[in-house]
Amino acid sequence: MWRNQAMSENLKNVLLKPIFKGNPISVLVLGICSSLAVTVQLKGALVMALSVTIVTGLSSFVVSLMRKSIPNRVRIIVQLVVVAMMVILVDQVLKAYAYSVSKSLSVYIGLIITNCIVMGRIEAFALGNKPGLSLLDGLANGFGYGLILVVVAIVREILGSGSIFGFQIIPQAVYNAGYMNNGLMILPPFALILLGCIIWIQRSIQKDLQEE
Repeated sequence: MWRNQAMSENLKNVLLKPIFKGNPISVLVLGICSSLAVTVQLKGALVMALSVTIVTGLSSFVVSLMRKSIPNRVRIIVQLVVVAMMVILVDQVLKAYAYSVSKSLSVYIGLIITNCIVMGRIEAFALGNKPGLSLLDGLANGFGYGLILVVVAIVREILGSGSIFGFQIIPQAVYNAGYMNNGLMILPPFALILLGCIIWIQRSIQKDLQEE
C-alpha cells in the first residue's frame, strides 16, 4: 500500500511539477532564446512547443533505455546524437506536412539540439530513471515549456496584430475609436518584458502559498 502511494506521489510530481513549481522557463529560466524568437504568432509558438515536447519526451525515453550501456565518459556525445536524431525527424515531418510553418521557424527547430531543457532532463532524470517515467518527465517538461510560449504568443499577437490565427479578435469598433495595434509587441524586447512579468507573477503566487 505504502509503495503504491509513493509511486502515485512520484508520478504526480513528475507530471505536475514542470507546469508550475518547476517550470523550465519561468522557474528554471531555461530555453529563453526560443521563447523570445518564436512567440510573435501563436501558430509558430504552438509548433515550437509541440516540437520541443516530442523531442524532449522521445530523447529522454531513448537515453533511459540505453542508460546502463552508455560509458560515462561519452554520455554527452551519445545524448547529443540521440537529440539530434529526434530533431531531424521532427524537422523532416514539419517540412513534409507544414512547410510554411517550418520555413517561418527556420533555424529555431534545429536549435532545439542545444536547448538546455532537453539536455537538462536527460542528465537530471532520464539517466537515473526507467524509460516510461523518463518519457512522462520529458513530455511534462515540454508541456510546461510550451505553456509559457503559448501565453506569451497570445498576448503578443493580440496586442501586436489584433488577431489570432488570422481571425480578428479586437472589434473594429475599437479601431474606429482610435485604437492602434502596438507594433512594439512584435519585437523581442517586449517578449522578454512579458516573460519577466510571468516570472514575477508566478514567484509572487508561490511565495504567498508558502507563507500560508
